[in-house]
Amino acid sequence: MADADEILHHDAMQERLHEVRTLLDRQRRVESLVHRQEMPRHELVETLVAKQHHNELTKKLDAMHPADIAYILEALPPDDRLLVWDLVRAERDGEILLEVSDAVRETLIDAMEPKELVAAVEQLDADELADLAPDLPTEVMQDVFSSLDHEEREQLRAAMSYPEDSVGALMDFDMVTVREDVTLEVVLRYLRLFDELPDHTDQIFVIDRDDKLRGSLSLNTLLVNDVDVDVASVMHDHPLVLRASDSAESAAQAFERYDLVSAPVVDHHDQLIGRLTVNEVMDFIREQSEEELLAHAGLREEEDIFAPIMDSVKNRWAWLAINLVTAFFASRVIGAFEGSIEKLVALAALMPIVAGIGGNSGNQTITMIVRAIALGQLQPEAARLLYRKEMGVSLINGIVWGGLLGLLAWWLYDSWALGMVMTGAMTLNLLLAAFVGVSVPMLLARYGRDPAVGSSVLITAVTDSGGFFIFLGLATLFLI
Repeated sequence: MADADEILHHDAMQERLHEVRTLLDRQRRVESLVHRQEMPRHELVETLVAKQHHNELTKKLDAMHPADIAYILEALPPDDRLLVWDLVRAERDGEILLEVSDAVRETLIDAMEPKELVAAVEQLDADELADLAPDLPTEVMQDVFSSLDHEEREQLRAAMSYPEDSVGALMDFDMVTVREDVTLEVVLRYLRLFDELPDHTDQIFVIDRDDKLRGSLSLNTLLVNDVDVDVASVMHDHPLVLRASDSAESAAQAFERYDLVSAPVVDHHDQLIGRLTVNEVMDFIREQSEEELLAHAGLREEEDIFAPIMDSVKNRWAWLAINLVTAFFASRVIGAFEGSIEKLVALAALMPIVAGIGGNSGNQTITMIVRAIALGQLQPEAARLLYRKEMGVSLINGIVWGGLLGLLAWWLYDSWALGMVMTGAMTLNLLLAAFVGVSVPMLLARYGRDPAVGSSVLITAVTDSGGFFIFLGLATLFLI
C-alpha cells in the first residue's frame, strides 16, 4: 500500500507519465545507436544498456501506487505498455489488473502465461477474484479455484453467483465480528491480535451463534466507553443493513444519503455474509458514470484508445448505423418540400435553427428525467404531472424564443408571415421535444433498459425530422 505522499494528484501523475515516456524514448534511441556501432561484444553491450534502463524504470514503478501504474499503462501504446508491464514486480500484478480498465486488462492478460496469471491472482481476496474472473481463461480459474481453501472457495462461489450490479457482487468478505455478551475489554484484546484491521473498518458487526446480525459497534463507541461494559449495552441495535440481492445503485444512494463508510450485508436468512465499503461504492459510481458517458456517445463498451482498428469499428458501428438511418429520414422530409424551398430560399437558412433548438431542449429534458430515474425520484404516478410541467416550460420557451426568432426573420426577410411561421414552428417543435424527452427514458426504464442509452440519439432524430416537417409544412401551407 502506498504512503499518503505517494498518492499523486493529476499534474504529478502527468509528470510521472512523462518521465516514463522519456525513459522509454531514451532507451530506444540508445539501443538504436548501439545497434549501429561496430564494437566487440556487441550483444553484451546491448544487454547492459537495456538492463540499465530497465532498472531505472523498475525503481520508478516500485515507488508507485497500483492505481498510478494502471493509469500509466492505459496511456501507453501497446508495445510500450507491454514493456512496462513486464517490469512490474510479479506480486503486484493482481492489484494492477484490478485497477486497469477492462479493455486494457484484456491486452495484459493475453500477454501473460497461464502460470503467471495464476501466481498473480491467487494472492487476491475472493471478492477481488470474482471481479477478474470473467476476463481470465477457464484453465487459470480452475487452477486458482483448486488452490483455495474451503472457506475461500465458498466465498468465491457466492461472489460470482450474484448479478453484476447487485450488492452481493460488490461486497467484501473481510470484516470483524464479535458476540454481544462479551465486554469491550475482550473486544479490544481481540482487535490487538490483528496485524491490521480491514480497510475502511469504522464499525464491528455483532452476531449471534447462528451468524445472524444483532447490531453494530462503532470504533468511536468502543474507544470512549468503559472497558467493563458489555457490547450489548452500547451497540447500535438497528444499523442500516443491505441484502446481497439489493441493487448496487440503491446501495450507492444509501451511502450518499447517510454518509456511510461501510454497511453489513446479509443473505435471505438474515445471516451476515459480508460488508459493503465506500471504496467499492465509489468504484461502482465511477463505472456507471463512464458507461453513461459512453452510452451518450453511442459506444457499447469501454474502448482502449490504442485498440486495433477493427475492434474500434465494431464498437462504434451500431449507433452510427442508427444515425445514418435517422439522417436519411430527415433528408427525405426535406426532400418532400423541395418545391417550397425553391420558391422561398429563406426556408433553407431558417429550418436548421428550428431543428437545433428542439434537439437542445429535448436533451435538457432527457438529462433531467434520466437523473431523476437514477436517483429513484420518479414514480409512474407522477408521469402526468411531469408531462404537464415540461409541456408548460416548452410552451413558454417556444413563445418567448420563437417570438424573438420570428421578429428576427421578419426583419431579415421583410415578411411578417414568415416570422409567424418561425414562431409557430419553434413552439410546436419544443412541445414535441418535451413530449419525447419525457417519454423515451421512461419507456426504456419501464422495459428494463438503461434510460441513458440511445436517448440523446433518438431525441435528436425526432426533433430534426419533426422540426423540418413542422417548419416546412407550415411554410408550405401559409406562405407558398
